[in-house]
Amino acid sequence: MFSTFKPAIILFVLLTVVTGIVYPLVVFGIALAAFPQQANGSLIVRDGKPIGSRLIGQYFDDPKYFWGRPSATSPAPDDAEASGGSNLGPDNPALVAAVKQRLAALRTAHPEANGPVPGELVMASASGLDPDISPHAAYWQAPRIAKAHGVPLEQVKALIASHTQGPSLGLFGEPRVNVLALNMALDAARPARGDNPRP
Repeated sequence: MFSTFKPAIILFVLLTVVTGIVYPLVVFGIALAAFPQQANGSLIVRDGKPIGSRLIGQYFDDPKYFWGRPSATSPAPDDAEASGGSNLGPDNPALVAAVKQRLAALRTAHPEANGPVPGELVMASASGLDPDISPHAAYWQAPRIAKAHGVPLEQVKALIASHTQGPSLGLFGEPRVNVLALNMALDAARPARGDNPRP
């Protein structure tokens, strides 16, 4: 009976080794050689220490920093171990209440902001970990940032413009701004303040 199953067992073990061990190691090795930054998690490093990733959003609520999209991860916002959305439908009272609360908080923090609040600042993403916001959402926050840092508004707008990335390969996606990178640039522009975006 064993002779009947022997070829199947050998093939199973062989394919497990090839597809489960050899192939992943070869692909990772090629990625590490060709794209070391991406293969290591697209980490953002300061003073030799990683403080975050360009791929995972971080929670900022300090008035002197740009804020990213709301996060529905639990128990804490932007929890990389609990990626996911709220899964609440558009008519769910809990979602409506959460959006109203976010709107009120944004209006309170941005009394000088003109125009409607950008939708992405009140609606969480499906992943709950978006690291980017649109240039429009960044410019909308610019007056608060300028006031908090005591710098001209045009200086903050120039910083946003210099950190705006276009669509990937010029075709895919929309222009975007990485929130952590932008907040690090704020610190670099005003080193005397000693402010550091917390990881």
